[in-house]
Amino acid sequence: MTRARGLLERCPGAAGARRVAAAGTLDEAVRRLATTPYQRRLTAGMSLPAAQRAVAATLLWHLRVLAGWLPRRGVDDLRLLASGFEIVNVEGHLRQLSGEPSEPSPYELGALATAWHHLSRTARPEELRIALQASPWRGAGGSAAELAVGLRLIAAARTAARVPPAARWAAGRAALLVARERFVHGRELPAQATGPAARLIGPAYRAPDFRAYRRRLPVSARWALRGIEDPAGLWQAEGRWWRDIEQDGRSMSRRCRYDAIPVVGVVAVLSADAWRTRAALELTVSGASSPEGFDDFDFLV
Repeated sequence: MTRARGLLERCPGAAGARRVAAAGTLDEAVRRLATTPYQRRLTAGMSLPAAQRAVAATLLWHLRVLAGWLPRRGVDDLRLLASGFEIVNVEGHLRQLSGEPSEPSPYELGALATAWHHLSRTARPEELRIALQASPWRGAGGSAAELAVGLRLIAAARTAARVPPAARWAAGRAALLVARERFVHGRELPAQATGPAARLIGPAYRAPDFRAYRRRLPVSARWALRGIEDPAGLWQAEGRWWRDIEQDGRSMSRRCRYDAIPVVGVVAVLSADAWRTRAALELTVSGASSPEGFDDFDFLV
C-alpha cells in the first residue's frame, strides 16, 4: 500500500492544474507539467487532443503499475475501475470499421483488458457487435451512440456489484449518464442499457421529465444531482462528481487496511487528477484560464 500511495506524490493537484490553466499557450502548459508524471508522454508541439490523450495514457500506465503489485482479486477490481479505457478503444474501433476518420492508436491495456484482445481482431462492425455479445460485456450493440451509453452503464453496474467501495460512485455516474442521454440528447436508453440502469437507479430511468427523474432516484445516486434543477446544469454536476470521488479517495487511501479500500481510493485520486489536468489543458487553449473559469469547468476523462 505504501507503493500505491507513492503514485500520488507527484500529481500536480489543484494548485498545479491552476498553473497549467493559466499558461497562455499549450506548449507552455506542457512545460509546466515537466515535473509531474505526465511529462513522460507530453512533447512540445502536440495538439490539444493528443496532449489530453497523453495525460489519460499516463493514468492508465499508473493503473497497470498498480495492478502489478496486487493479488488476483485486486487486479479484477482494478480492471473494472479502468474499464473506461477499453470502452474508448471499442468506440474507436467501431468508428474505424465504419469508415470514419482515422483514430488514435488504442490504449495499451495489458492485464487490465476485459475482452479487447479478441475485440480488436474483428474486421467488420457487425463482427464487432457479435464479439461484444459473446464477451463479458454481454449484448452491447446497436449504433455508435447506443454502444457508448450501453457499455458505460454495463461497466457501472458491474463495478457497483463487484467493487463495494466504489458502488456509490458508480450509482452517481449512472444517474449522470442516464440524465444526459434522456434529457440533454433526448434519446431513450437502448435496450441493452435498461437492465444495468435499473440495477443502479431503479425505475427512475423511465421518468417522463427531469424533475420526476431527480425525485425518483435512490439515495445512492441522488447525491450526484444535488442542487441541479435543470438538465443544462448537468455539466456542473459531472465536475462535482469528480471532485467528490477525489475527496472520498483521499480519505480511503489514508486508511491502514489490507483490503481493497485504500487501493480504490488511490485509483480515485489518480483518475480525478488526470481529469483535472486534461481540463486545465483545455482551458489553456480556450483562453478561459481564470481561477473562476477553472472552478466551473468539466472535462470527463
